[in-house]
Amino acid sequence: MLGLLAARQAGLDDPARLRRAERTRRVLSLELNKDRDVERIHGSGINTLDIEPVEGRYMLSGGSDGVIVLYDLENLSREPSYTCKALFSVGRSHPDVHRFSVETVQWYPHDTGMFTSSSFDKTLKIWDTNTLQPADIFHFEEIVYSHHMSPVATKHCLIAVGTKSPKVQLCDLKSGSSSHILQGHRQEVLAVSWSPRHEYVLATGSADGRVKLWDVRRASGCLSTLDQHNGEKSKASSEAANTAHNGRVNGLCYTSDGLHLLTIGTDDRMRLWNSSTGENTLVNYGKVCNESRKGLKFAISYACNPEFAFVPYRSTIAVYTVFTGELITMLRGHYSTVNCCVFQPHFQ
Repeated sequence: MLGLLAARQAGLDDPARLRRAERTRRVLSLELNKDRDVERIHGSGINTLDIEPVEGRYMLSGGSDGVIVLYDLENLSREPSYTCKALFSVGRSHPDVHRFSVETVQWYPHDTGMFTSSSFDKTLKIWDTNTLQPADIFHFEEIVYSHHMSPVATKHCLIAVGTKSPKVQLCDLKSGSSSHILQGHRQEVLAVSWSPRHEYVLATGSADGRVKLWDVRRASGCLSTLDQHNGEKSKASSEAANTAHNGRVNGLCYTSDGLHLLTIGTDDRMRLWNSSTGENTLVNYGKVCNESRKGLKFAISYACNPEFAFVPYRSTIAVYTVFTGELITMLRGHYSTVNCCVFQPHFQ
């Protein structure tokens, strides 16, 4: 550390290198925080978390009881031991509460005045943070597994939605319509994720074992279907051709630069793909236990060297290096199944 500081001071080193080294050191020394807790509001399982990307201060959680809670992660008291307080919640008594399990919550990427939630009650709700009233509600014919807004889009306001139907729905915040549909999957769509690099590129994972990349401006839609065998048909039977996993694909996560896509399936495998060529990079993560019947929310670190993937693994969180597949550590502390995790990029 002193060497890095001296080199930076002398102008011999890139300032970002010190930041990367310190972030990486912090991730490698992660352990359960004995001084910090989060106020317990949910009476049942928590399915989804999201930290707003502007300040990294406010966190949303969605539970299987339909409740949504907003927490302030900032320690304003400066006391060494503290509990992150819940600022407010959309509880069971709220007139617009979700009737069934909340599967995904996400902040509007550009400010904290708005957030979105989707649920097994077949709705996607757009919330005004200040009034806690829905500004808009999209209704679907099937239960909703996952939704995502692009973190980089400037020319569109589309929310991608994965439901029990094989069609991927696109909801337009500007017009309030959900007319746009992407067709190509054969079974329910469990995970959707916009590229953090190209605002029109969307990745979707389905129970049919396929991961598709789409350009939403194209009429045909699908750019490519990821193939775990990289097109070597001789090794794969025709049935297994063009599948990303030999089971349901229930998790997707781009690396922060958008150059790679990490997918996870119920075949207990995790795969890393080159997002521009669609090639399987063949990184071996070993057996990645995945018993989730719905979407699995995992996270990738930001601006570390190397980058790390945090994957819920029964009652622990497995930490892998993204590009070598090495299992670094298991984070223990929960007593039951972990459903989701989220990475705080500002404080690791």
